[in-house]
Amino acid sequence: MSKLFKQIRILTLLFIIALVISGITVFPLYSEIKWIQEANILSEDSAVRAWLIKVSEGISQTQKQFPFLFYGFDWLAFAHLVIAVLFIGVYQHPLRNRWIVQWAMISCVAVLPLAFFAGTVRGIPFFHILIDCSFGVTGLIPLYFIRIKINKLKKYRSNGRSNRSTDQD
Repeated sequence: MSKLFKQIRILTLLFIIALVISGITVFPLYSEIKWIQEANILSEDSAVRAWLIKVSEGISQTQKQFPFLFYGFDWLAFAHLVIAVLFIGVYQHPLRNRWIVQWAMISCVAVLPLAFFAGTVRGIPFFHILIDCSFGVTGLIPLYFIRIKINKLKKYRSNGRSNRSTDQD
């Protein structure tokens, strides 16, 4: 059982780290876009390169004329960090907080219709919509395994195999 608990903790910690990285990379958005452009990893006639140039120009103009709009990005980053903190509950008490994993899985699936709807309405290129969808799909992978392991832990506990009363539920 402790091996199962440890596996849940490792997967949960990886998910927390991914959320934190995803959140903090929102803050230097303009620098990141510039870095990708200057790295010359995309061909001159690439649709991705053309899109990044357009995004870079939009960010630059917005920064000069309407910098307050980036406050929304700050809240996006904050939301990622707050969600990461929520998963500390799963890390500490996976059985008691398994609802967080279920909620996160539903949220990951909800990324898909939002990306397709909002992306289309906002004129986002299809390849970029797919990139956004990949975050939801990628998030589902560790969550799926966390859920399986929590269900095994629950089954183990309910079969009476664990005589010790711990706070690791």
